[in-house]
Amino acid sequence: MSSHLMIAASAIALSTTGLVSYLQGLFGPLFLGIVGIVAIFFLFTREIIRFVQFIVLAVAIAIVFYTPGIVQAIATGITNALGVH
Repeated sequence: MSSHLMIAASAIALSTTGLVSYLQGLFGPLFLGIVGIVAIFFLFTREIIRFVQFIVLAVAIAIVFYTPGIVQAIATGITNALGVH
């Protein structure tokens, strides 16, 4: 390959720095909005057991998305389990 093509290919390469923070900023408010709407629905229909189950699940998902470094730890664990280095 010529050096011009190699330089162009390296400039086009996808950079994943900041990807986690971008996704947290994108899905965070959306997640909280959906949790709020569904929680209000369960409260108005007086389904307290389903409301409690939903809140527990929502808190578990929020911990995964909002705890710093946990996404990287999960991704590292998955790649190690699959044998990808």
